[in-house]
Amino acid sequence: MELTFRVILEEFLSDRGLTQTAFAREIGVKQSQVSEWLNGKAKPGYDILKRMATSFHISADYFLGITDYPDI
Repeated sequence: MELTFRVILEEFLSDRGLTQTAFAREIGVKQSQVSEWLNGKAKPGYDILKRMATSFHISADYFLGITDYPDI
C-alpha cells in the first residue's frame, strides 16, 4: 500500500512526539498550514519539503513516500 503524505506526516509527528505547532515552528510555517496537510487539503511545496528534510536530517524521499521511515 502506498502511503499518502498525510499518513506519512501523521506517523512522523507521532513517532517524534511533535505537535503541529512545534513542527510548524521548526520548519518556519504556520500551524494552520500543517493542519491543512494533515487534513489532506494541501501538500508542501519544494522549498518547504526541503526545509522539512534539512531540519530533521531526513531524506526528502521519506516524506515523498519513496523510502521507509528512518531510524531515530
